[in-house]
Amino acid sequence: MSVPPPAFPEQEQMKALIEQLDSYISHYHGGSVSLIEFDGETVKVRLGGACLGCPLSPVTLHGWVEGTIHQFFPNVRVEEVK
Repeated sequence: MSVPPPAFPEQEQMKALIEQLDSYISHYHGGSVSLIEFDGETVKVRLGGACLGCPLSPVTLHGWVEGTIHQFFPNVRVEEVK
């Protein structure tokens, strides 16, 4: 008899995903991404560090952050909070 893995609430899953993204962005690019709010339909994030004022920050937001979130939460809208 196998025991199924524990189910984690979406809020915790989103928080862990953003923390992983933040770790990657911080390590490789000196920037950061933080979770501001997640209501199940929309996730609000803030870019920081080297991302502030960077002309490629829209690529980071829409390519890496939004793209990764949509792999796990395909119907969630991603919004940047300044």
